[in-house]
Amino acid sequence: MSDPLLRELDHYVVLEPGKGESILSAAETLHWLAGHLAALAEPPADLADLADPEARAGRLLDTACELELAPGCAIQWFAVRLEPPA
Repeated sequence: MSDPLLRELDHYVVLEPGKGESILSAAETLHWLAGHLAALAEPPADLADLADPEARAGRLLDTACELELAPGCAIQWFAVRLEPPA
């Protein structure tokens, strides 16, 4: 299970091969990740039981930080805090 503090974070740094890093909101990251999952021919085996790319993206945000799109080609995302905790 992921650290509960990560659920309080509102932004992610996302990395894609051939592109620079981007900082996205949590909602934008979920949409970005769902788009990559929808483009896969088959979802990863551990996500196949989930109904749609959005549900799969939510599970990945909670449990992982990398998705292999093709052999040797992966995207990554890391939760970041832009402001110090209150």
